[in-house]
Amino acid sequence: MVPVHALPACAKCGTGTLLPLSDYGRDGAPITYKAWVCSNATCGFSVRIDNGEIGYGRMVGVSQK
Repeated sequence: MVPVHALPACAKCGTGTLLPLSDYGRDGAPITYKAWVCSNATCGFSVRIDNGEIGYGRMVGVSQK
């Protein structure tokens, strides 16, 4: 777990903190820090890894799964 004092500030809005999110891969292997999302809900900035590619700026929502 990342200590709270070590979390980076959001460079887009400047008021939120980037929070790390983890997930599981297709084979059930854990993917630690797959995405980082801004804690400021109105900002919506994110950085995530999908199939080895880094994407950013997409709004991250709640999964329907």
